[in-house]
Amino acid sequence: MRWRVNNETRQRLLADRAERATGFMERFKGLMGRRSLAVGEGLHILPCNSIHTFFMRIAIDVVFLDAQGRIVKLMPALPPWRATSVYFQSRSVLELPAGVLAASGTQEGDQLAFEPVSQAPALNPPA
Repeated sequence: MRWRVNNETRQRLLADRAERATGFMERFKGLMGRRSLAVGEGLHILPCNSIHTFFMRIAIDVVFLDAQGRIVKLMPALPPWRATSVYFQSRSVLELPAGVLAASGTQEGDQLAFEPVSQAPALNPPA
């Protein structure tokens, strides 16, 4: 399932096709191996209170969120081969293409909202 992520405080769309990683392997792999992350894409890692960018090829914007979806820490354009501190207030992390946070004016303390993107129904060929 894909998710739309809105910054409710700034009334800005951060992603319209974010994925969610909740299993151990999904969370561990994250964005490793990706050559790019297009505007509109993202990865919401849940639960999570620290990340690494080892084996990544791209810089990413990183948003640490508390249980209510409020931003507790921002890390714009975090380069590959870095590890973050542990943020004990954080319950999840949203990874976005580098530059999204600056372009949207997103700041610590802003409230984010996640809503599922409805999938288009599959077309059935005529019988």
